[in-house]
Amino acid sequence: MFLYISSNNEMNYVGDIPMVEDKVKFFKALSDSNRLRILKILQTRPLCVCEITNVLELATSTVSQHLKILKEAGFIIEEKEGKWVNYLINPHPGDPRISSLLTSLDYWIAEESVIISDKKKVLETDRHIICSK
Repeated sequence: MFLYISSNNEMNYVGDIPMVEDKVKFFKALSDSNRLRILKILQTRPLCVCEITNVLELATSTVSQHLKILKEAGFIIEEKEGKWVNYLINPHPGDPRISSLLTSLDYWIAEESVIISDKKKVLETDRHIICSK
């Protein structure tokens, strides 16, 4: 348990550290600009690693690490479709605050030029061309 002082100077005990740490993973997942970009492009449509790598212009290993962090935090899931592994926004996250955080991304970053550019790239990306390179 830990102690905090409220606005009216009362001492209050709140939960234990593991409970707080559980929530920290959400914010750690959102603390990287490339992970925010991934979430925004996945709001456009499901994508495979090749497509995400192409849009972000990052190394495949870097994209894979970002996807792992987002998946562990519960923001995204993966689905196998034939030879493709598609990543998509988790439609039923275990914690409802995830949906709330995802919805609020539009308020915070939707108008950023890089987000707008990424969305255009997603719409122009063809996995059959990109992934066969």
